[in-house]
Amino acid sequence: MKVINDFLEYQIIDMAMGQKLEDWGSIRLVRPDPQIIWQDKSTDLWDDVNAVYERSSKGGGAWNIKKKMPDSFLINYHDLKFNLKLMGFKHTGLFPEQAYNWNLIRNKIKLANREVKVLNLFAYTGASSIAALKEGASVVHVDSSKGMIDWAKENVKVNNLEDKNIRFLVDDVRKFVKREIRRGNKYDIIIMDPPSFGRGSKSEVWNIEADLDNLIKDTSELLSDKPILFLINSYTTGLSKIVLENLLYLHVNKKFKGIISSDELGLPMQNSNLILPCGIYARWENKD
Repeated sequence: MKVINDFLEYQIIDMAMGQKLEDWGSIRLVRPDPQIIWQDKSTDLWDDVNAVYERSSKGGGAWNIKKKMPDSFLINYHDLKFNLKLMGFKHTGLFPEQAYNWNLIRNKIKLANREVKVLNLFAYTGASSIAALKEGASVVHVDSSKGMIDWAKENVKVNNLEDKNIRFLVDDVRKFVKREIRRGNKYDIIIMDPPSFGRGSKSEVWNIEADLDNLIKDTSELLSDKPILFLINSYTTGLSKIVLENLLYLHVNKKFKGIISSDELGLPMQNSNLILPCGIYARWENKD
């Protein structure tokens, strides 16, 4: 497991009873997490929070604001900045464990020592796009939600990267990829973070188990003659990292011989040996 130990402004303070107590810089939150099945709490700080996400017996849930807090707040990871907000289904607009992949993306671009084109699919609020922009890559950022695209633009702005080469597209990822194949566009790095289920910009239905194979097959046709990285992230319960590796072997490694690996990502609890599993990744990378 790859554990993120250097995200200084984000900390898990405690985990128990299906919930995690977190510090996000100056904001303290309680959010549910199904991986936390133990009962013992380690601190009495659980009531000293800004907000708690409370699940509803009818499904979904809502934020219960305990202390006055801003509509949005900034958090830093080294030289990266992110604008966060409390949003539906317990999210804040950032997955801190992905810092491992932001570092990977940046290092790959640095080592390439050439112009690098990046395609970020299901790109959400743009953390990976910003990591790539920081190293001078050009980025195409695709998400089916206009709200997420607007949020990603905010994150580009707070990082003072408005003058960098990035295109934002509100589109269904599968349709976009097929159009890019017809156009003959190519990319050196491809990143995707597919949800378990979702809807496209025109209510197209996405199901990871039914659709991921064909998407990776199609997207592999967009790789350049000298590709650098093909990275897949997943939070889908029950989907093994080996399944993602298999898809990369079937659709990427047949065309470009490289190195395929996968692992879990995790976040540590402070002052503890406990680690919270936070999803999986698989990647193909060049041998250079």
